[in-house]
Amino acid sequence: MKNKIFHPYTPFSAIEKGFPNMVRGEGIYLFDETGKRYVDVVSSWWACALGHGHPAVVKAIQEQAGVLQHSITGSLTHPNVLALAERLAGLMPSPDRHTLFASDGCSAVEAALKFAVQYGYNRGLTEKTWVIGMDQGYHGDSLGALGAGFVDDFHKPFEKIVSHPAKLPFPLNGDFTPSQNVIEAHKDQLAAVIVEPLCQGSAGMRMYPASYLKQLADCCAANDVLLIIDEVAMGFGRTGKRFAFNHAGIDPDMVTVGKALTAGYMPLSACIVKDKIYDTFSDAGPADCTFYHGNTYAGHPIGCAAALAALDIYEAESTVERAAEMAEKMKQWMQPMAELDCVKELRFLGMIGVVELKPEAKPQVDKIKQSLLDQGYLFRPLGNVFYLMPPLVISDGELHAAVYALQHTLEDLG
Repeated sequence: MKNKIFHPYTPFSAIEKGFPNMVRGEGIYLFDETGKRYVDVVSSWWACALGHGHPAVVKAIQEQAGVLQHSITGSLTHPNVLALAERLAGLMPSPDRHTLFASDGCSAVEAALKFAVQYGYNRGLTEKTWVIGMDQGYHGDSLGALGAGFVDDFHKPFEKIVSHPAKLPFPLNGDFTPSQNVIEAHKDQLAAVIVEPLCQGSAGMRMYPASYLKQLADCCAANDVLLIIDEVAMGFGRTGKRFAFNHAGIDPDMVTVGKALTAGYMPLSACIVKDKIYDTFSDAGPADCTFYHGNTYAGHPIGCAAALAALDIYEAESTVERAAEMAEKMKQWMQPMAELDCVKELRFLGMIGVVELKPEAKPQVDKIKQSLLDQGYLFRPLGNVFYLMPPLVISDGELHAAVYALQHTLEDLG
């Protein structure tokens, strides 16, 4: 019997073939209803940094569910949301922060975009209404997010209803000059710039150097333009540091987080805002500058409990440091694939390993993906790009096996 789900990011041709029906998760594995085991190579859309079923996170969720299930953060607080806001501020380069919570990464981005525009409004700079991103950037699928990020392969049907007054070009060879020219030319209109730090995920894991991000931060500061760093996909150890922006040694005005914030176990996201921005949202002056924006599940008690537990585990298990060590092994094990005829190039950033195939190999992508699925490996290629972004708790042996499976399959079918 066909299911009634409108599957996201899924062509109808794939639906006709049917999908595994996952009923259980354990460690780096998902299990379908037949008992077959699959390696979650993409960490369930880059979220499950601690794998599935980590007992400490599960326990925190279960215990909180018996105490307080939901309470709004509009004019109320609860212990978990207070603790998590304090914790997130302490993870930033400077702790003078306030945090607005939401339920998914796109919602956190939406808040950041509105914060940026209203920050200008609150200061009487009403012409500062542009929030721009990098060409092919991805910050979610809401119309607001599409105005700052736009992946052509995904979003073309909506190009006439979102505006892009300017974009930062992708920094080929790390060259910052073209981006500097855009910012300086439009500084009077620019409220903020938003970027995915060091890696554009949905655009095919396109990577750029930390030196570019440092120059971007300096340029934004010099031109009274806020810098929003979207760490939803990269945060909490994925790149070998706690946040990807840490590689550049910068102090962003706003940081959005989600996905691994709760280890992927509950929907929760956050926009972490410097107090210089927060302080302008007062209603004490002649104008009411209250931020009239929110989310029903902002600061959800059970989600906050999961996040607090996940943050404890990242520290207790030295997840970030271990990810940096594992990244070097993954890079070493993947290097032989660079010699395959079907491979254009390899790219690496922490625990992200990318194999981009040559354009002529594109007809084989579906066969490669299906062969890997038959072997028990859940890959989700982006066009010609296969990538490993596994849970950070993966063992040496499990990671080596996944790399070998991809290499062996490319050799056979590529």
